Amino acid sequence: MTFEVHLSSRAKRFLNKTDKELYNRIMNKLYNLAEDPFPHDVKRVIGQKERVFRVRVGSHRILYVVFPDKNVILVVNIDKRPKAY
Repeated sequence: MTFEVHLSSRAKRFLNKTDKELYNRIMNKLYNLAEDPFPHDVKRVIGQKERVFRVRVGSHRILYVVFPDKNVILVVNIDKRPKAY
């Protein structure tokens, strides 16, 4: 069962500004998340209203929310570690 990955406007803006190598690494991680939204390196972000999860891509973080009833992953934010939270 694969999930659809939707990007917030904030995440799209980050991807448009980033270099090609980082873009490819992030997109690869997003494809993997579509197959398995809870990989072994996922962590729950504490202090959020919704169940926000994060995965690492080098020094960057992808923050996302999973909607299992709709088979959708919403990527809320992508940024470097200190700014992502």
